[in-house]
Amino acid sequence: QAQLVESGGGVVQPGESLRLSCAASGLVFSAAAMNWYRQAPGRQRELVAAIESGGNTNYADSVKGRFTISRDNSKDTAYLQMNRLKPEDTAVYYCNADYSHSHKYTGVYWGQGTQVTVSS
Repeated sequence: QAQLVESGGGVVQPGESLRLSCAASGLVFSAAAMNWYRQAPGRQRELVAAIESGGNTNYADSVKGRFTISRDNSKDTAYLQMNRLKPEDTAVYYCNADYSHSHKYTGVYWGQGTQVTVSS
């Protein structure tokens, strides 16, 4: 069955960096749009960054210029490089594989999440 496993979260100070990874299995990774969402306590889950199967990317305004999403189809892995982290970036970060725009595959899959805490 399809599985997404996030890693790389942790506790950092403001201004520092983290790189999150999302390892996929049991699905056709190259055909999926890969997304990173986050959810802070008391807030709705929000889309942070997205990368289409063809490589086009989109970012939330709050992270533009600081975060970079990428994917390595040879490793079935997506990444989120987070630089110049701020306390307001503190949240649980979730990886998502989305076939909504695929003509061949269906489904939306979620990882279990990884905690990112930015605090001095």
